[in-house]
Amino acid sequence: MTKRFNVTGTCDPNRHYMVNLDSRLEDIRKMVDFGEYFTINRARQYGKTTTLRALARYLKDEYEVVSLDFQTLDADCFKDVHTFTRAFAMELLDNVPAFPEGIQEKIEELGKKPADKYTLQDLFRILKMWCGKTDRKIVLLIDEVDTATNNQVFLDFLAQLRAYYLKRPDVATFQSVILAGVYDVRNMKRKIRPDEEHKANSPWNIASDFDVDMSFSTEDIANMLKEYEEDYHTGMHIDEISQLIYDYTSGYPVLVSRICKLLDEKISGSEEFPDKSSAWTKEGFYEAEKRLIREDNPLYESLMEKLQRYPELRTMIYELLFNGRSIPFVATSPYIKDAVMFGFIRNEGDRAVISNRIFEAVLYNNFIAEEFVTSKMYAAGERERNQFFIGGHLDIRRILEKFVEAFEELYSQEDEAFLENVGRKYFLLFLKPIINGVGNYSIEPQTRNSERMDLVIYYQGEQNILELKIWRGNAYNERGEKQLSAYLDYFHMKKGYMLSFNFNKNKEPGLKEIVMGDKMLVEAVV
Repeated sequence: MTKRFNVTGTCDPNRHYMVNLDSRLEDIRKMVDFGEYFTINRARQYGKTTTLRALARYLKDEYEVVSLDFQTLDADCFKDVHTFTRAFAMELLDNVPAFPEGIQEKIEELGKKPADKYTLQDLFRILKMWCGKTDRKIVLLIDEVDTATNNQVFLDFLAQLRAYYLKRPDVATFQSVILAGVYDVRNMKRKIRPDEEHKANSPWNIASDFDVDMSFSTEDIANMLKEYEEDYHTGMHIDEISQLIYDYTSGYPVLVSRICKLLDEKISGSEEFPDKSSAWTKEGFYEAEKRLIREDNPLYESLMEKLQRYPELRTMIYELLFNGRSIPFVATSPYIKDAVMFGFIRNEGDRAVISNRIFEAVLYNNFIAEEFVTSKMYAAGERERNQFFIGGHLDIRRILEKFVEAFEELYSQEDEAFLENVGRKYFLLFLKPIINGVGNYSIEPQTRNSERMDLVIYYQGEQNILELKIWRGNAYNERGEKQLSAYLDYFHMKKGYMLSFNFNKNKEPGLKEIVMGDKMLVEAVV
Protein backbone atom coordinates (compact mmCIF):
# COMPACT_ATOMS: atom_id res chain seq x y z
CA MET A 1 0.00 0.00 0.00
CA THR A 2 1.31 3.46 -0.94
CA LYS A 3 1.64 5.74 2.07
CA ARG A 4 0.29 9.29 2.18
CA PHE A 5 0.57 12.31 4.42
CA ASN A 6 -2.49 12.54 6.67
CA VAL A 7 -4.25 15.56 8.18
CA THR A 8 -7.63 14.03 9.02
CA GLY A 9 -8.20 11.59 11.85
CA THR A 10 -5.65 9.32 13.45
CA CYS A 11 -2.32 8.66 11.78
CA ASP A 12 -1.35 5.03 11.18
CA PRO A 13 2.35 4.24 10.56
CA ASN A 14 1.34 1.49 8.17
CA ARG A 15 -0.68 3.88 5.99
CA HIS A 16 0.78 7.34 6.57
CA TYR A 17 4.09 9.13 6.56
CA MET A 18 4.44 10.29 10.14
CA VAL A 19 6.95 11.29 12.77
CA ASN A 20 8.31 8.45 14.88
CA LEU A 21 6.67 8.74 18.31
CA ASP A 22 8.74 6.13 20.18
CA SER A 23 10.75 8.59 22.29
CA ARG A 24 7.58 10.40 23.35
CA LEU A 25 5.79 7.14 24.10
CA GLU A 26 8.71 6.02 26.23
CA ASP A 27 8.53 9.25 28.25
CA ILE A 28 4.81 8.73 28.78
CA ARG A 29 5.34 5.08 29.72
CA LYS A 30 7.66 6.17 32.52
CA MET A 31 4.81 8.26 33.93
CA VAL A 32 2.48 5.27 33.66
CA ASP A 33 5.03 2.99 35.35
CA PHE A 34 5.19 5.43 38.23
CA GLY A 35 1.40 5.33 38.55
CA GLU A 36 0.73 8.93 37.60
CA TYR A 37 -2.65 10.36 36.59
CA PHE A 38 -2.44 13.22 34.09
CA THR A 39 -4.02 15.15 31.26
CA ILE A 40 -2.70 15.53 27.73
CA ASN A 41 -4.15 18.93 26.94
CA ARG A 42 -3.02 20.49 23.69
CA ALA A 43 -4.60 22.70 21.04
CA ARG A 44 -6.77 21.29 18.28
CA GLN A 45 -5.17 18.87 15.82
CA TYR A 46 -2.00 18.58 17.86
CA GLY A 47 -1.78 14.80 17.62
CA LYS A 48 -3.51 13.92 20.89
CA THR A 49 -5.64 11.08 19.50
CA THR A 50 -2.78 9.69 17.41
CA THR A 51 -0.59 9.71 20.52
CA LEU A 52 -3.23 7.98 22.65
CA ARG A 53 -3.75 5.22 20.13
CA ALA A 54 -0.04 4.71 19.66
CA LEU A 55 0.33 4.63 23.46
CA ALA A 56 -2.33 1.93 23.76
CA ARG A 57 -0.33 -0.25 21.35
CA TYR A 58 2.92 0.62 23.11
CA LEU A 59 1.62 -0.44 26.55
CA LYS A 60 -0.47 -3.46 25.60
CA ASP A 61 2.19 -6.10 26.32
CA GLU A 62 2.69 -4.92 29.88
CA TYR A 63 -0.66 -3.40 30.87
CA GLU A 64 -4.36 -3.94 30.35
CA VAL A 65 -5.17 -0.79 28.38
CA VAL A 66 -8.76 0.48 28.30
CA SER A 67 -9.30 3.12 25.62
CA LEU A 68 -12.53 5.16 25.67
CA ASP A 69 -13.67 8.16 23.68
CA PHE A 70 -16.18 10.53 25.25
CA GLN A 71 -16.95 11.97 21.83
CA THR A 72 -18.90 8.78 21.05
CA LEU A 73 -21.30 9.48 23.92
CA ASP A 74 -24.48 11.46 23.37
CA ALA A 75 -24.72 14.82 25.11
CA ASP A 76 -27.62 13.44 27.16
CA CYS A 77 -25.23 10.93 28.74
CA PHE A 78 -23.88 13.72 30.94
CA LYS A 79 -27.21 15.14 32.09
CA ASP A 80 -27.16 13.28 35.40
CA VAL A 81 -25.09 10.75 37.30
CA HIS A 82 -27.49 7.86 36.62
CA THR A 83 -27.37 8.26 32.84
CA PHE A 84 -23.61 8.72 32.83
CA THR A 85 -23.01 5.65 34.99
CA ARG A 86 -24.97 3.43 32.66
CA ALA A 87 -23.33 4.94 29.55
CA PHE A 88 -19.85 4.46 31.00
CA ALA A 89 -20.60 0.85 31.88
CA MET A 90 -21.86 0.18 28.36
CA GLU A 91 -18.68 1.74 26.92
CA LEU A 92 -16.61 -0.67 28.98
CA LEU A 93 -18.61 -3.63 27.66
CA ASP A 94 -18.12 -2.40 24.10
CA ASN A 95 -14.39 -1.70 24.35
CA VAL A 96 -12.91 -4.29 26.72
CA PRO A 97 -12.54 -7.68 25.01
CA ALA A 98 -12.37 -9.76 28.22
CA PHE A 99 -12.89 -9.29 31.95
CA PRO A 100 -11.83 -11.44 34.90
CA GLU A 101 -14.42 -13.95 35.99
CA GLY A 102 -17.59 -12.38 37.35
CA ILE A 103 -16.79 -8.76 36.42
CA GLN A 104 -18.64 -8.64 33.12
CA GLU A 105 -21.75 -10.03 34.77
CA LYS A 106 -21.66 -7.36 37.45
CA ILE A 107 -21.33 -4.60 34.86
CA GLU A 108 -24.23 -6.10 32.93
CA GLU A 109 -26.29 -6.23 36.14
CA LEU A 110 -26.15 -2.44 36.28
CA GLY A 111 -28.42 -2.45 33.25
CA LYS A 112 -31.09 -4.34 35.16
CA LYS A 113 -31.55 -1.62 37.78
CA PRO A 114 -34.20 1.07 37.45
CA ALA A 115 -32.76 4.03 35.54
CA ASP A 116 -32.80 6.33 38.57
CA LYS A 117 -30.88 3.85 40.75
CA TYR A 118 -27.52 3.94 38.97
CA THR A 119 -24.79 5.59 41.03
CA LEU A 120 -21.11 6.26 40.55
CA GLN A 121 -20.48 4.35 43.75
CA ASP A 122 -21.98 1.24 42.12
CA LEU A 123 -19.74 1.67 39.10
CA PHE A 124 -16.56 2.30 41.09
CA ARG A 125 -17.13 -0.68 43.38
CA ILE A 126 -17.12 -2.87 40.28
CA LEU A 127 -14.06 -1.07 38.90
CA LYS A 128 -12.26 -1.70 42.21
CA MET A 129 -13.14 -5.40 42.03
CA TRP A 130 -11.91 -5.53 38.45
CA CYS A 131 -8.59 -3.87 39.33
CA GLY A 132 -8.16 -6.30 42.21
CA LYS A 133 -8.83 -9.45 40.18
CA THR A 134 -6.96 -8.69 36.95
CA ASP A 135 -3.60 -10.30 36.24
CA ARG A 136 -2.23 -7.05 34.81
CA LYS A 137 -2.52 -3.48 36.01
CA ILE A 138 -5.10 -1.39 34.18
CA VAL A 139 -4.39 1.88 32.40
CA LEU A 140 -7.47 3.95 31.54
CA LEU A 141 -7.25 6.29 28.53
CA ILE A 142 -10.12 8.69 27.80
CA ASP A 143 -10.02 10.84 24.68
CA GLU A 144 -12.09 13.98 23.96
CA VAL A 145 -12.89 14.74 27.59
CA ASP A 146 -13.86 18.26 26.49
CA THR A 147 -17.24 16.73 25.66
CA ALA A 148 -17.88 16.35 29.37
CA THR A 149 -16.11 19.25 31.05
CA ASN A 150 -19.16 21.49 31.25
CA ASN A 151 -21.08 19.05 33.42
CA GLN A 152 -21.31 18.47 37.16
CA VAL A 153 -21.43 14.73 36.60
CA PHE A 154 -17.92 14.87 35.14
CA LEU A 155 -16.66 16.62 38.28
CA ASP A 156 -18.27 13.84 40.31
CA PHE A 157 -16.55 11.23 38.13
CA LEU A 158 -13.18 12.92 38.66
CA ALA A 159 -13.86 13.08 42.38
CA GLN A 160 -14.33 9.31 42.49
CA LEU A 161 -11.09 8.76 40.55
CA ARG A 162 -9.33 11.09 42.98
CA ALA A 163 -10.74 9.30 46.03
CA TYR A 164 -9.50 5.91 44.87
CA TYR A 165 -6.16 7.40 43.80
CA LEU A 166 -5.60 8.75 47.32
CA LYS A 167 -6.37 5.35 48.86
CA ARG A 168 -3.59 3.58 46.99
CA PRO A 169 -2.00 1.16 47.72
CA ASP A 170 -4.59 -0.01 50.25
CA VAL A 171 -7.34 -0.12 47.62
CA ALA A 172 -7.02 -1.62 44.14
CA THR A 173 -7.55 0.98 41.42
CA PHE A 174 -6.21 1.98 38.03
CA GLN A 175 -2.46 2.06 37.61
CA SER A 176 -2.76 5.26 35.59
CA VAL A 177 -5.53 7.44 34.17
CA ILE A 178 -4.84 9.64 31.15
CA LEU A 179 -7.36 12.21 29.92
CA ALA A 180 -6.91 13.95 26.56
CA GLY A 181 -8.52 17.16 25.33
CA VAL A 182 -7.96 20.82 24.59
CA TYR A 183 -8.98 22.06 28.05
CA ASP A 184 -6.88 21.36 31.11
CA VAL A 185 -9.40 19.92 33.55
CA ARG A 186 -7.14 20.79 36.48
CA ASN A 187 -8.09 24.41 35.87
CA MET A 188 -11.65 23.85 34.85
CA LYS A 189 -13.81 26.92 35.38
CA ARG A 190 -17.39 26.41 34.35
CA LYS A 191 -20.78 27.60 35.54
CA ILE A 192 -22.25 24.24 36.42
CA ARG A 193 -25.68 25.57 37.35
CA PRO A 194 -27.28 28.94 36.56
CA ASP A 195 -27.68 29.82 40.23
CA GLU A 196 -24.07 29.05 41.20
CA GLU A 197 -20.87 30.99 41.12
CA HIS A 198 -18.22 30.06 38.59
CA LYS A 199 -16.19 27.14 39.89
CA ALA A 200 -12.49 26.46 39.54
CA ASN A 201 -12.25 23.50 41.88
CA SER A 202 -11.69 20.48 39.67
CA PRO A 203 -10.80 17.43 41.78
CA TRP A 204 -8.20 16.61 39.12
CA ASN A 205 -5.62 18.41 41.26
CA ILE A 206 -3.99 15.03 41.77
CA ALA A 207 -2.80 15.09 38.17
CA SER A 208 0.91 15.29 37.38
CA ASP A 209 2.32 17.81 34.96
CA PHE A 210 2.53 16.54 31.40
CA ASP A 211 5.73 18.04 30.01
CA VAL A 212 6.28 15.78 27.01
CA ASP A 213 6.94 17.92 23.93
CA MET A 214 4.43 16.87 21.28
CA SER A 215 5.62 19.33 18.64
CA PHE A 216 7.86 18.05 15.84
CA SER A 217 11.53 19.00 15.79
CA THR A 218 13.56 19.58 12.63
CA GLU A 219 15.07 16.14 13.15
CA ASP A 220 11.60 14.56 13.48
CA ILE A 221 10.53 16.14 10.19
CA ALA A 222 13.76 15.13 8.45
CA ASN A 223 13.35 11.49 9.50
CA MET A 224 9.79 11.48 8.15
CA LEU A 225 10.97 12.97 4.84
CA LYS A 226 13.76 10.38 4.59
CA GLU A 227 11.12 7.67 4.53
CA TYR A 228 9.24 9.57 1.82
CA GLU A 229 12.45 10.06 -0.14
CA GLU A 230 13.20 6.35 -0.05
CA ASP A 231 9.89 5.79 -1.84
CA TYR A 232 10.03 8.61 -4.41
CA HIS A 233 13.70 9.63 -4.89
CA THR A 234 12.89 13.28 -5.50
CA GLY A 235 16.43 14.48 -4.86
CA MET A 236 15.17 17.01 -2.31
CA HIS A 237 17.61 18.62 0.13
CA ILE A 238 16.03 17.05 3.20
CA ASP A 239 17.79 19.22 5.78
CA GLU A 240 16.83 22.44 3.97
CA ILE A 241 13.18 21.48 3.46
CA SER A 242 12.87 20.18 7.03
CA GLN A 243 14.25 23.43 8.40
CA LEU A 244 11.89 25.51 6.26
CA ILE A 245 8.90 23.47 7.41
CA TYR A 246 9.94 23.86 11.04
CA ASP A 247 10.67 27.58 10.70
CA TYR A 248 7.14 28.25 9.48
CA THR A 249 5.18 25.75 11.62
CA SER A 250 7.28 25.59 14.81
CA GLY A 251 6.53 21.88 14.65
CA TYR A 252 2.73 22.16 15.01
CA PRO A 253 1.87 18.59 13.91
CA VAL A 254 -1.07 19.17 11.58
CA LEU A 255 0.64 22.14 9.89
CA VAL A 256 3.74 20.03 9.24
CA SER A 257 1.66 17.26 7.70
CA ARG A 258 -0.47 19.70 5.71
CA ILE A 259 2.51 21.38 4.04
CA CYS A 260 3.95 17.96 3.17
CA LYS A 261 0.58 16.83 1.81
CA LEU A 262 0.29 19.96 -0.34
CA LEU A 263 3.79 19.44 -1.73
CA ASP A 264 3.10 15.79 -2.49
CA GLU A 265 -0.42 16.01 -3.88
CA LYS A 266 -1.11 19.60 -5.01
CA ILE A 267 2.16 21.36 -5.82
CA SER A 268 3.66 18.34 -7.55
CA GLY A 269 1.97 18.00 -10.93
CA SER A 270 1.03 21.67 -11.18
CA GLU A 271 1.99 23.78 -14.15
CA GLU A 272 4.84 25.47 -12.31
CA PHE A 273 6.06 22.29 -10.59
CA PRO A 274 5.36 19.41 -12.99
CA ASP A 275 6.89 16.61 -10.90
CA LYS A 276 7.88 15.74 -7.34
CA SER A 277 11.51 16.69 -7.88
CA SER A 278 10.56 20.26 -8.79
CA ALA A 279 7.94 20.45 -6.03
CA TRP A 280 10.17 19.43 -3.13
CA THR A 281 12.31 22.55 -3.43
CA LYS A 282 12.54 25.88 -1.67
CA GLU A 283 10.32 27.43 -4.36
CA GLY A 284 7.81 24.61 -4.05
CA PHE A 285 7.72 25.03 -0.29
CA TYR A 286 6.84 28.72 -0.57
CA GLU A 287 4.00 27.86 -2.93
CA ALA A 288 2.69 25.27 -0.45
CA GLU A 289 3.02 27.74 2.41
CA LYS A 290 1.07 30.33 0.43
CA ARG A 291 -1.73 27.86 -0.26
CA LEU A 292 -1.84 26.75 3.35
CA ILE A 293 -2.30 30.32 4.54
CA ARG A 294 -5.07 30.98 2.01
CA GLU A 295 -7.12 27.87 2.64
CA ASP A 296 -10.08 27.50 4.98
CA ASN A 297 -9.93 24.59 7.38
CA PRO A 298 -11.38 23.53 10.77
CA LEU A 299 -8.25 24.55 12.65
CA TYR A 300 -8.41 28.15 11.42
CA GLU A 301 -12.15 28.25 12.05
CA SER A 302 -11.51 27.19 15.63
CA LEU A 303 -8.95 29.96 16.10
CA MET A 304 -11.29 32.63 14.77
CA GLU A 305 -14.17 31.34 16.87
CA LYS A 306 -12.02 31.68 19.99
CA LEU A 307 -11.16 35.28 19.08
CA GLN A 308 -14.86 36.06 18.92
CA ARG A 309 -15.65 34.26 22.17
CA TYR A 310 -12.82 35.72 24.25
CA PRO A 311 -12.49 39.52 23.75
CA GLU A 312 -9.47 39.79 26.07
CA LEU A 313 -7.67 37.13 24.05
CA ARG A 314 -8.46 38.99 20.86
CA THR A 315 -7.03 42.23 22.28
CA MET A 316 -3.82 40.51 23.36
CA ILE A 317 -3.28 38.89 19.94
CA TYR A 318 -3.92 42.22 18.20
CA GLU A 319 -1.38 43.97 20.41
CA LEU A 320 1.22 41.30 19.67
CA LEU A 321 0.67 41.46 15.92
CA PHE A 322 0.25 45.12 15.08
CA ASN A 323 1.74 47.08 17.96
CA GLY A 324 4.65 44.80 18.79
CA ARG A 325 3.71 44.96 22.44
CA SER A 326 6.00 42.97 24.72
CA ILE A 327 3.74 40.75 26.84
CA PRO A 328 5.35 38.78 29.70
CA PHE A 329 4.60 35.08 29.68
CA VAL A 330 2.96 34.77 33.11
CA ALA A 331 1.80 31.17 33.48
CA THR A 332 -0.85 32.06 36.07
CA SER A 333 -2.50 34.72 33.88
CA PRO A 334 -5.91 33.51 32.64
CA TYR A 335 -5.34 35.27 29.30
CA ILE A 336 -1.98 33.56 28.83
CA LYS A 337 -3.49 30.20 29.84
CA ASP A 338 -6.28 30.55 27.30
CA ALA A 339 -3.93 31.68 24.53
CA VAL A 340 -1.60 28.72 25.13
CA MET A 341 -4.43 26.22 25.54
CA PHE A 342 -5.96 27.20 22.19
CA GLY A 343 -2.60 27.23 20.42
CA PHE A 344 -2.23 30.97 19.76
CA ILE A 345 1.02 31.62 21.60
CA ARG A 346 4.11 29.98 23.03
CA ASN A 347 6.75 30.99 25.54
CA GLU A 348 9.97 32.39 24.12
CA GLY A 349 12.38 33.90 26.61
CA ASP A 350 9.53 34.48 29.09
CA ARG A 351 7.67 36.53 26.48
CA ALA A 352 4.45 35.61 24.70
CA VAL A 353 4.93 35.14 20.95
CA ILE A 354 2.58 33.87 18.27
CA SER A 355 2.93 30.10 18.00
CA ASN A 356 4.17 29.94 14.43
CA ARG A 357 4.45 31.92 11.21
CA ILE A 358 1.49 30.16 9.61
CA PHE A 359 -0.85 31.19 12.41
CA GLU A 360 0.66 34.64 12.37
CA ALA A 361 -0.10 35.15 8.68
CA VAL A 362 -3.62 33.72 9.07
CA LEU A 363 -4.31 36.02 12.02
CA TYR A 364 -2.94 39.05 10.19
CA ASN A 365 -5.16 38.24 7.22
CA ASN A 366 -8.19 37.79 9.48
CA PHE A 367 -7.76 41.14 11.24
CA ILE A 368 -7.09 42.92 7.95
CA ALA A 369 -10.04 41.23 6.24
CA GLU A 370 -12.36 42.74 8.85
CA GLU A 371 -11.55 46.14 7.37
CA PHE A 372 -11.56 45.32 3.65
CA VAL A 373 -14.95 46.83 2.99
CA THR A 374 -14.56 50.06 4.94
CA SER A 375 -10.81 50.73 4.72
CA LYS A 376 -9.81 53.67 2.52
CA MET A 377 -6.21 52.41 2.55
CA TYR A 378 -7.21 48.97 1.25
CA ALA A 379 -9.25 50.66 -1.47
CA ALA A 380 -6.23 52.81 -2.41
CA GLY A 381 -4.01 49.74 -2.79
CA GLU A 382 -6.65 47.97 -4.83
CA ARG A 383 -7.13 51.00 -7.05
CA GLU A 384 -3.41 51.41 -7.72
CA ARG A 385 -2.40 47.74 -7.94
CA ASN A 386 -1.77 47.46 -11.69
CA GLN A 387 1.15 49.91 -11.64
CA PHE A 388 3.33 47.90 -9.23
CA PHE A 389 4.53 45.17 -11.58
CA ILE A 390 7.43 45.42 -13.99
CA GLY A 391 8.20 42.39 -16.14
CA GLY A 392 6.58 40.04 -13.62
CA HIS A 393 8.53 41.57 -10.72
CA LEU A 394 7.05 43.42 -7.76
CA ASP A 395 8.13 47.08 -7.65
CA ILE A 396 8.52 47.72 -3.90
CA ARG A 397 9.87 51.22 -4.46
CA ARG A 398 6.73 52.21 -6.34
CA ILE A 399 4.53 50.64 -3.65
CA LEU A 400 6.24 52.75 -0.99
CA GLU A 401 5.96 55.87 -3.10
CA LYS A 402 2.22 55.48 -3.62
CA PHE A 403 1.66 54.47 0.01
CA VAL A 404 3.31 57.69 1.20
CA GLU A 405 1.01 59.68 -1.10
CA ALA A 406 -2.11 57.83 0.09
CA PHE A 407 -1.14 58.04 3.76
CA GLU A 408 -0.47 61.77 3.60
CA GLU A 409 -3.73 62.38 1.77
CA LEU A 410 -5.89 60.30 4.09
CA TYR A 411 -4.33 60.61 7.54
CA SER A 412 -2.02 63.61 7.74
CA GLN A 413 -4.43 65.38 10.11
CA GLU A 414 -4.67 62.52 12.59
CA ASP A 415 -2.90 62.76 15.95
CA GLU A 416 0.38 60.98 16.68
CA ALA A 417 -1.01 58.44 19.16
CA PHE A 418 -3.58 57.24 16.64
CA LEU A 419 -1.08 56.93 13.78
CA GLU A 420 1.52 55.16 15.89
CA ASN A 421 -1.01 52.43 16.71
CA VAL A 422 -2.32 51.88 13.19
CA GLY A 423 0.56 52.75 10.87
CA ARG A 424 1.74 49.18 10.34
CA LYS A 425 -1.78 47.91 9.86
CA TYR A 426 -2.46 50.57 7.22
CA PHE A 427 0.58 49.53 5.23
CA LEU A 428 -0.51 45.88 5.32
CA LEU A 429 -3.99 46.97 4.23
CA PHE A 430 -2.42 48.83 1.31
CA LEU A 431 -0.14 45.90 0.39
CA LYS A 432 -2.71 43.11 0.67
CA PRO A 433 -4.74 43.75 -2.53
CA ILE A 434 -1.53 44.29 -4.50
CA ILE A 435 -0.01 40.85 -3.81
CA ASN A 436 -3.27 39.02 -3.09
CA GLY A 437 -3.48 35.58 -4.70
CA VAL A 438 0.11 35.61 -5.97
CA GLY A 439 2.37 36.94 -3.22
CA ASN A 440 2.61 36.67 0.52
CA TYR A 441 4.43 38.21 3.47
CA SER A 442 5.72 37.21 6.87
CA ILE A 443 7.01 39.06 9.91
CA GLU A 444 10.42 38.10 11.26
CA PRO A 445 9.65 37.33 14.92
CA GLN A 446 13.01 38.33 16.35
CA THR A 447 12.62 41.91 15.07
CA ARG A 448 9.06 42.62 16.13
CA ASN A 449 8.73 45.16 18.90
CA SER A 450 6.95 48.44 19.55
CA GLU A 451 9.54 50.34 17.50
CA ARG A 452 10.24 48.18 14.46
CA MET A 453 9.51 44.98 12.64
CA ASP A 454 10.90 43.40 9.50
CA LEU A 455 8.51 42.35 6.79
CA VAL A 456 9.57 39.76 4.21
CA ILE A 457 7.49 40.06 1.03
CA TYR A 458 7.37 37.04 -1.27
CA TYR A 459 6.32 37.39 -4.87
CA GLN A 460 6.90 34.98 -7.78
CA GLY A 461 9.79 33.29 -6.00
CA GLU A 462 11.48 36.57 -5.06
CA GLN A 463 11.98 38.01 -1.58
CA ASN A 464 12.07 41.66 -0.54
CA ILE A 465 13.00 42.90 2.93
CA LEU A 466 11.11 45.89 4.30
CA GLU A 467 11.59 47.35 7.77
CA LEU A 468 8.61 49.16 9.33
CA LYS A 469 9.69 51.50 12.08
CA ILE A 470 8.64 54.40 14.27
CA TRP A 471 10.94 57.43 13.93
CA ARG A 472 12.78 58.16 17.19
CA GLY A 473 15.43 60.62 15.96
CA ASN A 474 18.38 60.51 13.59
CA ALA A 475 20.65 58.41 15.79
CA TYR A 476 17.97 55.79 16.25
CA ASN A 477 17.25 55.83 12.53
CA GLU A 478 20.90 55.25 11.68
CA ARG A 479 20.96 52.23 13.96
CA GLY A 480 17.89 50.95 12.16
CA GLU A 481 19.65 51.33 8.83
CA LYS A 482 22.61 49.33 10.11
CA GLN A 483 20.29 46.63 11.47
CA LEU A 484 18.53 46.37 8.13
CA SER A 485 21.89 46.16 6.37
CA ALA A 486 22.90 43.27 8.63
CA TYR A 487 19.57 41.61 7.97
CA LEU A 488 20.17 41.85 4.22
CA ASP A 489 23.48 40.07 4.77
CA TYR A 490 21.56 37.25 6.43
CA PHE A 491 19.33 36.91 3.35
CA HIS A 492 22.27 37.42 0.93
CA MET A 493 20.60 40.48 -0.59
CA LYS A 494 21.99 43.83 -1.74
CA LYS A 495 18.83 45.95 -1.68
CA GLY A 496 16.36 46.59 1.09
CA TYR A 497 13.55 48.96 2.02
CA MET A 498 12.53 50.96 5.07
CA LEU A 499 9.22 52.61 5.88
CA SER A 500 9.51 55.16 8.70
CA PHE A 501 6.50 56.64 10.46
CA ASN A 502 7.76 60.08 11.46
CA PHE A 503 5.54 62.30 13.59
CA ASN A 504 7.92 65.27 13.57
CA LYS A 505 6.12 68.31 12.16
CA ASN A 506 9.27 69.27 10.24
CA LYS A 507 9.59 65.90 8.50
CA GLU A 508 9.99 65.64 4.73
CA PRO A 509 7.67 62.91 3.44
CA GLY A 510 8.90 60.95 0.44
CA LEU A 511 11.61 58.54 -0.65
CA LYS A 512 15.38 58.67 -0.54
CA GLU A 513 18.18 56.24 -1.32
CA ILE A 514 20.95 55.45 1.16
CA VAL A 515 24.14 53.71 0.09
CA MET A 516 25.76 51.61 2.81
CA GLY A 517 28.85 49.87 1.54
CA ASP A 518 27.73 47.49 -1.17
CA LYS A 519 24.04 47.81 -0.29
CA MET A 520 21.25 50.14 -1.31
CA LEU A 521 18.49 51.09 1.15
CA VAL A 522 15.36 52.79 -0.12
CA GLU A 523 13.69 54.67 2.72
CA ALA A 524 10.16 56.06 2.64
CA VAL A 525 9.04 58.56 5.28
CA VAL A 526 5.42 59.32 6.17
